Amino acid sequence: MQLFDNPAFNFQALFALGGAGQRSTDVGEVLTAVNTINDRGLSNQTFTETFTDWGDRLASMAKKASGDGEKETRRFRSLRSAAYYEQALYFVLGSDSPGDERDVYQKGRDGWDDFAAHCSPPAETATLPYAGKRMPLWFFRPDTSATRRPTIILTNGSDGQNVDMWTYGVSAALDRGWNALVYDGPGQGQLLFVDEVPMTTRWETVVTPLVDWLVRRKDVDPKRIALSGLSLGGDLAPRAAAFEPRLAAVVASPGCVAPWSAFPGEIRKILTPSKEETNEIWNKEVVPELPKEDRFTLSKRFEPYDAAVMTAARRGKMFTDFYTPARVLVGLDISKVAGRITMPALVVNFQDDQFFPGQAQKLYDLVGGPKDLVDMDRTQGAQLHCSPMAPQYYNEVVFDWLTETLKVD
Repeated sequence: MQLFDNPAFNFQALFALGGAGQRSTDVGEVLTAVNTINDRGLSNQTFTETFTDWGDRLASMAKKASGDGEKETRRFRSLRSAAYYEQALYFVLGSDSPGDERDVYQKGRDGWDDFAAHCSPPAETATLPYAGKRMPLWFFRPDTSATRRPTIILTNGSDGQNVDMWTYGVSAALDRGWNALVYDGPGQGQLLFVDEVPMTTRWETVVTPLVDWLVRRKDVDPKRIALSGLSLGGDLAPRAAAFEPRLAAVVASPGCVAPWSAFPGEIRKILTPSKEETNEIWNKEVVPELPKEDRFTLSKRFEPYDAAVMTAARRGKMFTDFYTPARVLVGLDISKVAGRITMPALVVNFQDDQFFPGQAQKLYDLVGGPKDLVDMDRTQGAQLHCSPMAPQYYNEVVFDWLTETLKVD
């Protein structure tokens, strides 16, 4: 489905279109934004401005829905505002105002928080210590009873936001009587855009405190805690599962073993064993020849792995230390630990995955415990990385597997 001629913009916008099924967006709003952008001329600037305007519009409309009978209207307008700010956030570093990145993130976060606060019951919020900062979490429940329920921990990727976790898990979990936990880990959300804490290669240090928090609750069944990971989370969640035996199941969507391999060979060959040599090649041979669009793409892709990349990009500059974020990406390789995964694992393979092609099968082959491999393909409109057009179908497949695996009535 082609909304824009440029594949990168088109792919991002498909998430906005697909989210309508979970009420994260509205088809008319998304397509109107797309038409506006195409009429103005597609660019980082027009995309960012148009979706920021839509975020502002929905945020304002949400605040006006303050009557006693307008709670549902307010919460879903706030959710849609968060989704449109997320669209803007993705391309803001390539716009004329890259320094607006934190503000655009915060607007989206405000929309998400307002949505969570107006759920029935309201999402419970908390923070846990991490790297000298506080890691935020949102706990969604079907009701306020002390009934012990199966619970899913939803792990985002390198550039997704919390609204995606509603689309790809929270809504489906609540419909099935499950609890759902959403969080910002290092290199994600608040910890990245505000606290400047980059990604860690030891994701178990992120998930284990979450499991600790959950097992203390009277409304969580400690034997039915599942962990899922979307996009880069398809690498992070299996890494955590390899070291956290209290998890009852893990889902990797898509399965990923080596995120560094997603980068083009000409980029990967810049990295040498020497930091000095690597950065000399980068700054003297590569950066001077980089087109403007490639500068944005590389800044966006490397941003979660080193706060210095984000700082430079917000100033309209190219980062100078290639070695540090590249080494983090290399360190995310889980091929040596995937065999430690002993709980049941579902590995998702997206047809035509443009980032991690072939890696789902590699992870499936490495997992040491019970495992299943499922294809999301064109026959269901579920192709491309993370099935942007088919989150409802994705949720059906994942939660049917989880229900059967965890023997939930």
